[in-house]
Amino acid sequence: MTAKKAVLVLEDGSRFEGKAFGSGKSAAGEVVFNTGMVGYPESFTDPSYAGQILALTYPLIGNYGVPPQTRANGFSKYFESERIQIAGLVVSGYSRDCSHWNATECLDDWLRRENIPAMAGIDTRALTQKLREKGVMLGKIVAGRDNVKLTDPNKRNLVAEVSCREPVVYGEGVAVDGNKPSGKAKKTVALLDCGVKNNIIRSFLQRGVRVVRLPWNYNLFDSEYAFDGLFISNGPGDPKKCMATLELIRAALEKKMPTFGICLGNQLLALAVGADTYKLKYGHRSQNQPCKLEGTRRCFITAQNHGFAVDETTLPRDWKPWFTNLNDGTNEGIRHKSGKFFSVQFHPEATPGPLDCGFLFDEFIKGLKK
Repeated sequence: MTAKKAVLVLEDGSRFEGKAFGSGKSAAGEVVFNTGMVGYPESFTDPSYAGQILALTYPLIGNYGVPPQTRANGFSKYFESERIQIAGLVVSGYSRDCSHWNATECLDDWLRRENIPAMAGIDTRALTQKLREKGVMLGKIVAGRDNVKLTDPNKRNLVAEVSCREPVVYGEGVAVDGNKPSGKAKKTVALLDCGVKNNIIRSFLQRGVRVVRLPWNYNLFDSEYAFDGLFISNGPGDPKKCMATLELIRAALEKKMPTFGICLGNQLLALAVGADTYKLKYGHRSQNQPCKLEGTRRCFITAQNHGFAVDETTLPRDWKPWFTNLNDGTNEGIRHKSGKFFSVQFHPEATPGPLDCGFLFDEFIKGLKK
């Protein structure tokens, strides 16, 4: 059967013609690119990609298929959330034949089942060059006569769309990924879910911490649980849309609650203390971003997925830049002089890695024990 044609149309009028696969429908969103060679199952299910058409620069996608829908500890074992989050997919070469010991279906079947459109056969090098020169743009995948209008997902509160609806508790001394049970959890962390990745929860459980996952606008001080610390998760879109979350963070800081944020959590913590954020030209979406620990010569290789950043020149007194991106000099983390409140822009829990900065979870938990 001949594949249906598809066209990627950008807001500047550029057109890239290819062949449709996946759901075969049309979709609109913000067109971004990721340079990772592996990890497409994790990327597609990362809530930080909500509302975006993802272009993968690696030329061969789909060759290792899709892992099973296995669940462990109350959430998906091999994915970062319970569904595909991207609005659409663009690749250069799609492999319909997959081979991997853990694959249960091919990428096309998974995309069809979750009604996600995709297209292949375009020059992703030319597309990436255009996005690097002009910045991320609105776009749409048009399949057949099923046309759609360009829409800007950042005008919506994407966090409200991807956050959980009710509190969920994880970790009561259960085994995690084959590790032996650690006994009853000694500490409890309130996790403000702005689009949290499953591996963040897993990182806490592996360290014997109970996690209470809360909606983005949930008043943690009215909860039945007594929290030892606050974690602010990653998530999609403009952090300035999350006014309710900012108020919760400010209340936690006033109560001197140890606080740790990742990705969007870095931007939200900065906004909560009076700093500003701005939109990056084309964002950071890759697995090998070098970040320097301020005040040292140490550099860590990190995975990232964000389109906004903190303007560190607006940080108030007693707050300092913590990490800096060595590619473009943008802020990669902030820290209060007390050491009780900090956040990073990158993903120390990244799946696939690198996992150079997993020690940040240990530092946060050590602060809880104090």
